[in-house]
Amino acid sequence: MTIEQLEGLLEQVRDGRTDIETAVNALRDLPFEDLGFAKVDHHRALRHGTPEVILGKGKSADQVERIAAALLAKPHNLLVTRATEEMAERIASLAPESEFFPTSGVVRVWRDRTRYGKGKIAAICAGTSDLPVLEEAHLTAEVLGNEVETICDVGVAGIHRLLHQRKRLLEARVAIVCAGMEGALPSVVGGMVSCPVIAVPTSVGYGASFNGLAALLGMLNSCASNVTVVNIDNGFGAAYVASLINRL
Repeated sequence: MTIEQLEGLLEQVRDGRTDIETAVNALRDLPFEDLGFAKVDHHRALRHGTPEVILGKGKSADQVERIAAALLAKPHNLLVTRATEEMAERIASLAPESEFFPTSGVVRVWRDRTRYGKGKIAAICAGTSDLPVLEEAHLTAEVLGNEVETICDVGVAGIHRLLHQRKRLLEARVAIVCAGMEGALPSVVGGMVSCPVIAVPTSVGYGASFNGLAALLGMLNSCASNVTVVNIDNGFGAAYVASLINRL
């Protein structure tokens, strides 16, 4: 339940359009719903402005289906990250309008398409191998109510490709930059724009890249002061923070 929905419910009780018993039933599962193996946080939308998101990795399809059913009972969007095809099929049986994106493993039910962001979020990746992480960031930011501008395959090995996108970069209120290998792209973007840059190291690269650790350390040592960093392959986390910034 969002703040707007709670205010609407209280106004209906005040005006006599909803009786107290109906209102109590609507609030019964706040702050959470106990499923035994999981406690679904229905109060999160009220606290954060966005509902709880399901991480599919490590869960069974049955568990994801039951959590999704609890969340879909409320008038919210649904987002599942790192989902399998079976999980996507289970959710489609609950909400036929659901979408599955196999590249990133994201499942979404996009009911409320209200734009809450004040400007654009630029979602940028260095190479095609970074697309799964970029897609997770893009879809997350969209579901959270943002206009997202995606800029792909503009890594530093061909810096002219990035410079060609300068106008689009300067229009962004927040930038998410995904890169593997040595992780240099966020520093370059950070030097070009005045907005916050959220760097996402990806587990792309050969031997000494250490599955994204080299990129992570490079980003943490960025000389661009407007760059901050999330964990390896964490497109969701980058998009969530970018969304909060874009709402301010």
